[in-house]
Amino acid sequence: MASRATWFKHVRFILLLLVVVTVVGACAQAQPTPTPTPPKPTPTKAQPAAQPAPSESAVTVRVTCRCVEGGANNNFVQWFKKYVKPTFEARMKEQGKNVTVELVEFGGNDEALKQQYALDLKVGKGADIMGFDGFWIPEFVAAGLLKPLDEIAGPEVNDWEGWQHIPEGLQMILGYQGKRYGIAQGTDVRMIFYRKDLFEQAGISVPWQPKSWDDILQTARQIKAKLPDVTPIQLNAGTSMGEATTMQGWFMVLLGTGIHMYDFDQGKWIAAHPGIEQALELYKTIYIDEKLGDARLQLVKDGREQSFARFRDGKIAMLVEGDWFWRSVLKPGNEFGLDNRNEIVRWAKMPAMAPGKGYRGQDFVTISGGTGFILNPNTQHPKEAWALLSFMFSRDALMEYQKIEPRIRARDDVPVIGDDVMTAMAEALLPLTTVRPMLPEYPKISYEAQLATERVVSGEMTPAEAAAAYADAVKEIAGPDNVIEVSR
Repeated sequence: MASRATWFKHVRFILLLLVVVTVVGACAQAQPTPTPTPPKPTPTKAQPAAQPAPSESAVTVRVTCRCVEGGANNNFVQWFKKYVKPTFEARMKEQGKNVTVELVEFGGNDEALKQQYALDLKVGKGADIMGFDGFWIPEFVAAGLLKPLDEIAGPEVNDWEGWQHIPEGLQMILGYQGKRYGIAQGTDVRMIFYRKDLFEQAGISVPWQPKSWDDILQTARQIKAKLPDVTPIQLNAGTSMGEATTMQGWFMVLLGTGIHMYDFDQGKWIAAHPGIEQALELYKTIYIDEKLGDARLQLVKDGREQSFARFRDGKIAMLVEGDWFWRSVLKPGNEFGLDNRNEIVRWAKMPAMAPGKGYRGQDFVTISGGTGFILNPNTQHPKEAWALLSFMFSRDALMEYQKIEPRIRARDDVPVIGDDVMTAMAEALLPLTTVRPMLPEYPKISYEAQLATERVVSGEMTPAEAAAAYADAVKEIAGPDNVIEVSR
């Protein structure tokens, strides 16, 4: 295992990228709320100095996220119920406060959760603390639905000890224009997961590391020939999978052509480029021309969950996913978990279309995102909600979480522990990674990328036609002056 210093060096690389992407402007400082003047004491009686009294009224703080016991994000549910809730409630009791914590489990997909949040926030409802994907922040802020943490809970938020252990780049995963709206759990990386047992049955040497798209396709062809009942590869596509298509599918292919969705140097969206059509051609090869993947799974509502189940059951050989797939989805005991995960599941870096042809001239590519938790600006208990949120992201609490789900955490004093695979992923892929553009236009343009893949995978359009439609949509969303168009 690499030294801690080496690991931090790699983390600093991604943090620098995150800072570049997210710091896009400066918000006006929030004006402090005037403090009402207290009534003067009765002059005939000396008044003792005011002392804080224990809160006698019961307070309930609710937390919601895409999480279900025994299902999606089961690890979070177990940590929250077994450690966070009892420990926090006990500490509040020691302070003379009657605080109860409730977890609201949401079983829908990310897109459904996002829609529910929008509806709740617009009418002043919702849980006090909300699990949030970082790339939603700019859109919700632009719609006037979110407020910075210190505007909700007060300036003491800025004195929290955790900020000195969360580098600025990772603070901005749940931030926008220099303001903090929540706290990030950490970041992640993406790769190809494959079934060692299926590879060996098909006569493919393991460990396996493709160096080009052709290597991936040749492996898939061999699996199809040797194991006709197995789907060789699933590469996320279509609008049903939402952002999972953009991050685990589109970006992982597009970056392999040498470009990003956004040119950070010029500050413009890439609307047209040969790389866009090349990426769509790969989708066509996999799903239409050679049927190396199952197109139906990319178009049905629960296709991603079906992909998880079929990978678990040995019916899919390769699946492009994030490290969450390893640490949560496949974890023994979870819905799609494998008791022998460590024996039969392996991972490989995603290659560029050819060596040296990837983003920034890389041989291999990946991308990082991040989720965390925000405070609902409509909370009736801002102080207690912040106390719980900051407790959840204390070092002690996160170290307990690491025992259940080791991962790349936001705090630099919380190492990846107990999982050599996660450590290896971080060391190999963080130096190669990039991030999404944290801009209000991103969700709409991300959807257009999903739609382009869907049009190709369904056979509705050719790659050239889908690329042209994507270019038109990006120009309309971002404005003609904010795009780059490169012809062949």
